[in-house]
Amino acid sequence: MIRTLIDEAVDGGARRSSACRAVGLSVRTLERWRGAHPDDAREGPHRVPANALSTAERAVILETVNSAMYCDLSPHQIVPRLADAGCYLASASTLYRVLRADALLTHRGRAAAPVHRARPMHVATAPDQVWSWDITYLKSPVRGVFWYLYLVMDIWSRRIMGWAVHPAQDEHHAAALVTRICPQRALTPDGLVLHADNGGPMKGATMVSTLERLGVIPSFSRPRVSDDNPYSEALFRTLKHCPAFPTQPFADVAAAERWVAAFVQWYNHDHLHSAIHFVTPDDRHTGRDIAILAHRDRVYREAQAQHPERWSQETRNWTRITTVRLTPEQQPREGTQPALV
Repeated sequence: MIRTLIDEAVDGGARRSSACRAVGLSVRTLERWRGAHPDDAREGPHRVPANALSTAERAVILETVNSAMYCDLSPHQIVPRLADAGCYLASASTLYRVLRADALLTHRGRAAAPVHRARPMHVATAPDQVWSWDITYLKSPVRGVFWYLYLVMDIWSRRIMGWAVHPAQDEHHAAALVTRICPQRALTPDGLVLHADNGGPMKGATMVSTLERLGVIPSFSRPRVSDDNPYSEALFRTLKHCPAFPTQPFADVAAAERWVAAFVQWYNHDHLHSAIHFVTPDDRHTGRDIAILAHRDRVYREAQAQHPERWSQETRNWTRITTVRLTPEQQPREGTQPALV
């Protein structure tokens, strides 16, 4: 059965080592099976370990950890207290293992159990479905004082949809930016998802009420998680590492605005974006990339037809990327792209 699953995975394009690792098997074991053992010959342990807990010992452990004195404490707290009382039952790891086996390894104590929030999952298959926005610092001439760049982008096309520079972070500035973008783009934002992190300007009452009035669906990163807003973070990295980024601080807000305007023009209209098959964000947003990618594909196929001996594999894949996910590390291998800028 295991060999069949591995063969199917390899036929589907997976590496044999990766397929073996996924089922907890080494490649050498698989090769040995193919030669001498056609089926899985593993039978597990043949005897109970000599140091295993007896049924009576397990019962004492369960009675102790669930007693009124210890029911609110973790095994790491219980073990030293038992030692202080001159009693040793088992190690903390053994107590955890016994509790887990009896489905008793739940939150202990009066404090609220930790909340495990799911990753924000949004999928864009066309422009103006999922936007991402964030704020970054721009240096001013005064040490410790910054100008703040507010920037909104479309994650499907990577196009910068709107921006503003202000001397402070404020939810009113953010709300004004979003309110201004939609009329400029002649866009009805009802149903649009706008993703951001958990900063104050992102979750302020004015910003949230503005999104509600516009019909925009707010989405937020998980608290204290730095990689739930990857597209905006990647865009800021491109902005601050491009050759044209000034080495000296911006003299004032107006100077910062002039530079950002030039950057946005270059990024949207001239920058060949690696994650969307090296077309510009504006070409992709408007649909011009369809003809561009089709032309590139024809050029490559004609070159292959002229000199087939120079091509050991198929021509480069210029197929249009149709799906982009907000959390790229969870996306399927084909048809989607990571947050590269």
